Amino acid sequence: MKICIINGPNLNLLGKREPGIYGNQSFEDFLLQLRAKYSGHEISYFQSNVEGELINEIQRCGFEADGIILNPGGYTHTSVAIGDAIAAIKAPVVEVHISNIHAREDFRRLSHVSASVSGTIAGLGLRGYELAMDWLTAH
Repeated sequence: MKICIINGPNLNLLGKREPGIYGNQSFEDFLLQLRAKYSGHEISYFQSNVEGELINEIQRCGFEADGIILNPGGYTHTSVAIGDAIAAIKAPVVEVHISNIHAREDFRRLSHVSASVSGTIAGLGLRGYELAMDWLTAH
């Protein structure tokens, strides 16, 4: 099974950025663990701080992968275009947020992505990516 993980803005700073919210582990270190745990699956990884690049990657993966795990970061709350890109593809998408976006600032409670995804996992730290993998590999 081929799974694409796509991370949005500022997630390249995991391990350095606000460790009280996002933890101390870099995503690259976590990805090594994830690939080891799910060694029978092909896991690709893409991160960008640029909205259009994220849309291009969603469109690319959306027709060749078996599933996508997407953390759109701050674009969750602002990008109708990312939501539209998800609606246009065939691969199922699981939206993941490391922090509980519903327990933070009011503006973070709106997701322009959620209506187009198969499910959303929020507030469980990096473990949310594992739960998304479990769901995608079971479906």
